[in-house]
Amino acid sequence: MFNKNKKDPQVFIMEEKNYYPLLPLRDVVIFPNVVVPLFVGRGKSIKALEYAMSHKKEIFLSAQKDAKLDDPSPNDIYHFGTLSTVLQLLKLPDGTVKALIEGKERGKIENILDKQAFFMVAVSKFHPRYEINLETRALMRTINASFKEYAKLNTKIGQEIVSAVTSIQNPVSLCDTIAGHLPLKVHDKQELLEIEDLNCRLEKLFENLGNENDILRLERRLKTRVKKQMEKTQKDYYLNEQMRAIQKEMGSKDDFKAELDELEKKIKRKRLSKEAFTRVNQEFKKLKMMSPMSAEAAVVRNYIDWIISLPWFEKTKDKTDIAKAEAILDEDHYGLAKPKERIIEYLAVQHLTKKIKGPILCLVGPPGVGKTSLAKSVARATGRNFIRVSLGGVRDEAEIRGHRRTYIGAMPGKIIQFIKKSKSNNPVFCLDEVDKMSTDFRGDPSAALLEVLDPEQNFAFNDHYLDLDYDLSNILFITTANNLHGIPIPLQDRMEIIRLPGYTELEKLNIAKQFLVKKQIEQNGLKQENISFTDKAILTIIRLYTKEAGVRNLEREISSICRKVAREVVRRGKDSKISVKAHSIHKYLGISKYRYGRTQEKNTIGVTTGLAWTDFGGELLQTEATIMPGKGNLVLTGKLGEVMQESAQAALSYVRSRARQLNIPENFYEKTDIHIHVPEGAIPKDGPSAGITLATSIVSALTRKPVNRDIAMTGEITLRGRILPIGGLKEKILAAHRGNVSKVLIPFENKKDIEEIPKKILKKVELILVENMDEVLKKTLVLKEGEKLFAPKQEFEPFWLKEPAETEKTPTSGVTAH
Repeated sequence: MFNKNKKDPQVFIMEEKNYYPLLPLRDVVIFPNVVVPLFVGRGKSIKALEYAMSHKKEIFLSAQKDAKLDDPSPNDIYHFGTLSTVLQLLKLPDGTVKALIEGKERGKIENILDKQAFFMVAVSKFHPRYEINLETRALMRTINASFKEYAKLNTKIGQEIVSAVTSIQNPVSLCDTIAGHLPLKVHDKQELLEIEDLNCRLEKLFENLGNENDILRLERRLKTRVKKQMEKTQKDYYLNEQMRAIQKEMGSKDDFKAELDELEKKIKRKRLSKEAFTRVNQEFKKLKMMSPMSAEAAVVRNYIDWIISLPWFEKTKDKTDIAKAEAILDEDHYGLAKPKERIIEYLAVQHLTKKIKGPILCLVGPPGVGKTSLAKSVARATGRNFIRVSLGGVRDEAEIRGHRRTYIGAMPGKIIQFIKKSKSNNPVFCLDEVDKMSTDFRGDPSAALLEVLDPEQNFAFNDHYLDLDYDLSNILFITTANNLHGIPIPLQDRMEIIRLPGYTELEKLNIAKQFLVKKQIEQNGLKQENISFTDKAILTIIRLYTKEAGVRNLEREISSICRKVAREVVRRGKDSKISVKAHSIHKYLGISKYRYGRTQEKNTIGVTTGLAWTDFGGELLQTEATIMPGKGNLVLTGKLGEVMQESAQAALSYVRSRARQLNIPENFYEKTDIHIHVPEGAIPKDGPSAGITLATSIVSALTRKPVNRDIAMTGEITLRGRILPIGGLKEKILAAHRGNVSKVLIPFENKKDIEEIPKKILKKVELILVENMDEVLKKTLVLKEGEKLFAPKQEFEPFWLKEPAETEKTPTSGVTAH
């Protein structure tokens, strides 16, 4: 038993402890003098209520700290709660219980007995004895006024509740009753329940009432603002409708009828497919019955416009004169024999059969070799209209097939849109950058192209917006790509792949003389008399200022020179003549960007020239190897991919197996670390074709014999030293030619690919076919006079490489052969 200070007007007396069943509450706090219904579903809670009904009907209610817990522990329950009486208990059909509870008095849990069925708690009751002083009266009056304001703002509080609350004279009952009507958080209600000092509790209640009133005032202001805005919108709509009605009465009602009459004439004049004609007439009947101002009328009108604006049967007449077509192709492009030949074949077959399904060509090659411009040239040669769609970054299937008309702002896909622009149903359709498409949750555009680019299906292409079959079989589709890796295999299968390799130095020179120089002179406002380029000047630009498979950078450098010459022409006069020569290129373009010629000044130990294929053509790839004392580690640097690292491991295994033949100590790998590095370390490198290059560098470093600087090589190596074929041979040989390499070692199985390499290149680059690594080492390592690379075979052949003797038998189980 305890007392507060006797001078304090409020005294709390703690009675003896009694044990009561405990009912933990979720998201609710029960105050004394409040009657509330509770719905109980947990087993322990139902048993606690049943126990209370059979024992004096008294039960202790306390809130849970975490309402999500189904089976709270004693630590999860607040110690302060309300001792209550169960007035009524009703079992519901779903197994839950409805209890009517009346809060009686505050209490504090002193001890908890955890029975299996439910909690029993020892509770200390609190009976406040108070004196109503001036501060208490002032707080009660203020709280009553504030609660009246709260009732005005909150329509859920009836006038009878306000009358009942304001008539309460007991400050404790007043505080508990009002707190029960406020939508406070559990923490705030629990705080009110636990405050022992009456005036402090009244002050806290007044503070909470003020906060609730502020929130309700703000809600009312927001509702008023929204209501005014809605009224304004309705007013504007009403006035607009009145204006439309006035305009209709003044004569504009005939405009819609005149528009429909004109649309009907267009439909009758337009030649459509049977399906399209039926659909248009159906939609037109709907349109005539609609209000001209309705949103649906605009959708139907737009749909009809799309159908009648498409070229269903309009086509251009093809030029079948092969000689003229060939002349046009040669006029626009230098080289590119293979794609030109395929176009001429198509025209020849069409001339004979009069009807052929349009071929699906895919031009694959590095940037700047003329893929897109070749497609334009094909259109000019065949006399067809040309349309181009860039597919780079397209990731929505609806971009190809269109959106269904149910969506707001729906429209056809790019295929139908651009056919409408072409105004004929047999254009040359260029799908640019087809390898740059991507996929996301909206679909796979490359899958939508499967129907477009299939000659067996595209005669009935169905766009989602039109929902009609449109014939694409007369279209000559030409797709372009930098590589095939980004194109799905099913899509590749529907196209005829034509590879466009990089240009040779001689081809670039001719392209610059015949096309690029003339184009840039015209674009920079010069005349042919103002500027001239010598062949050596153009070759200098190609060799020292560009490093590419195409001619795009070459054109930029020529444009840069033309701009500087234009400035000089303006200063000197329009009649001035400037000749650009090799020695003056530095003046216009600055210091050279690349080194031309041999990559090594002399034969070097451990440094080998390899050849690599990239998306931009072939490249020379220097490979360096060095040895140092260590523990037999193989270190690989230069941002090498997984396949290239495995090639290095295979090369090292080959060298170890041939160590004695190559006059290398057999235990070299135990005390020697080998470091292989491929320069330009920021650029990722991968692929198996550097195998013989890596092996040559390792052998050179271990034998201390330099590698011939005039030789480049490419080929995959096996553990037995066999050399396997590689891809991209033409691009690699062109890179060797650009790098002034005189000899290239290639796998013997690539002999068939030599036909694709221009004869002019083969005159300057000698191709040497090799089948095994021994041949490579004999041709690449530089030996001193009288020095031998290989030891006699009988001296070095390891026992694990010897063929088993015929007399030897396979050991039986349990017997070990030595």
